Amino acid sequence: MTQTPEAGARARPVLLTVDDDPGVSRAVARDLRRHYGERFRIVRASSGEEALEALRELTLRGDRVAAMLADYRMPGMNGIEFLEQAMDLFPRARRALLTAYADTDAAIQAINLVDVDHYLLKPWEPPEEKLYPVVDAMVETWAASPDAAVEEVKLVGHHWSAPSFAARDFLARNAVPYRWYSVEENDGRRLLAAAGAGPDDVPVVVPPGGPALLAPTEAQLAAAVGLTVEPSTDFYDLIVVGGGPAGLGAAVYGASEGLRTVLVERSATGGQAGQSSRIENYLGFPDGVSGGQLADRARRQAARFGAEVLTARKVTALEVRGPARVVHFADGGSIAAHSVVLATGVSYRTLPTDGADGLTGRGVYYGSALTEAAACEDQPVYVVGGANSAGQSAVFFSRHASCVTLVVRGSSLEASMSHYLVQQLSEIPNVVVRTGTTVTAARGGDHLEEIELADGTGRVETVPTSHLFVFIGAEPRTDWLDGVLARDGRGFVLTGPELLVDGERPPGWRLQRDPFFLESSVPGVFVAGDVRSQSVKRVASAVGEGAMAVTLVHRYLEER
Repeated sequence: MTQTPEAGARARPVLLTVDDDPGVSRAVARDLRRHYGERFRIVRASSGEEALEALRELTLRGDRVAAMLADYRMPGMNGIEFLEQAMDLFPRARRALLTAYADTDAAIQAINLVDVDHYLLKPWEPPEEKLYPVVDAMVETWAASPDAAVEEVKLVGHHWSAPSFAARDFLARNAVPYRWYSVEENDGRRLLAAAGAGPDDVPVVVPPGGPALLAPTEAQLAAAVGLTVEPSTDFYDLIVVGGGPAGLGAAVYGASEGLRTVLVERSATGGQAGQSSRIENYLGFPDGVSGGQLADRARRQAARFGAEVLTARKVTALEVRGPARVVHFADGGSIAAHSVVLATGVSYRTLPTDGADGLTGRGVYYGSALTEAAACEDQPVYVVGGANSAGQSAVFFSRHASCVTLVVRGSSLEASMSHYLVQQLSEIPNVVVRTGTTVTAARGGDHLEEIELADGTGRVETVPTSHLFVFIGAEPRTDWLDGVLARDGRGFVLTGPELLVDGERPPGWRLQRDPFFLESSVPGVFVAGDVRSQSVKRVASAVGEGAMAVTLVHRYLEER
């Protein structure tokens, strides 16, 4: 690894270049140093392996990496393979691929495969026109992200502690870089002692430059790591409740069309889709995209248009106050707006199995829980469910586990899972599909140790496992709207034509028109995505409904 020797350079963030051609490597480092040398430390490597080693050293020192530029054609490990592995070390660093004209197809593939931000054609002369604008855009995006502010977050906990898992999952889903320390290791014990805490106080969070937090709430954790939790004002044009694909779509289109927009999310943007390891049927991503990457892009896009994103704020009530629509929070606060888009999605149903509740977060997980991937290395893993989310999770964990067993209550996968995913699962040798099977018990001490499986014949089998991931349908969780909005028998919110009974408008409807297609029984309150009755449970349709809801918001506001 070669780097500039200037004193004090370590404190500056890093621009990393990787190229096996010494002439090209020197040229790109020279051009970067000339333009960015005062603000950034330029590090160059001659291979993907050398660059990964350099990144590991940077993580140990707590350094920050703003951007990485990697040559596509390198022996041993090409640029795409390097950037894919580098994402695990510095997920918030911006990424660009250096490529010749003949390799532009590979560069475009990389944009989808590993979330590459840009590609640069070689040669890039003059750099003022072809290199610096691209690097400027990457640096600006990195600087606007939480990366620089929260790089040194330390999280101390116990692997089989449910609150510790919840804190790790919250940080990961919000794309906040953190370093994990186990209370069973020396570094973890030292951090606990420095914080004046003990093993029973986990999780302990040590943010950069701030006091240690002992077993913080999600709101306290969000504020400590630099996420926005407080609104900038008390009145908006549009409040979006829920940060899944539908909510993010509404926030992007609302803010881009000039509406003062705030998105309120109780946990992390992305919703259930954000927990997906790979979405392969979303338009425009032929090689698939992870739910986390898609959510991160949408969140940054909404912020760029001026939308506020509030995290760790639970909405508990909706109130109609004259022309205003008021949203109340669990902590007693509230905000108001001319209009509201409800995009709260659905939550996974809990497993109705003896012992499962007590082991939640300690071996039993709802959703993919991607932070558990390392702990599943060479271990047997069980996934419960027969729809796409369960299939995507099985594909993901098959790369880590010794065997992944998909436990399906139905007689086949074809009735509930997309064809491409059924085919993909059939081609993975360490994935086993058990149809006509249910989990009837979960047992363990401080963590899950075994589960009980029953098939349709009544045969019961006990199998050892420490990880059970559950995807067994979903519920809208809309009890907080009781008495305010009309819902169907399962709790999904009724909209548009569904509100008309024998041609009559819903009770209390005062406007001289029928409700718009996505409008609820309260004028100015629209519904998008999975929480809407009769919606199509797909990411693309949710995003479309979010955008459509904003169009209807404009029509509603024009009536006022």
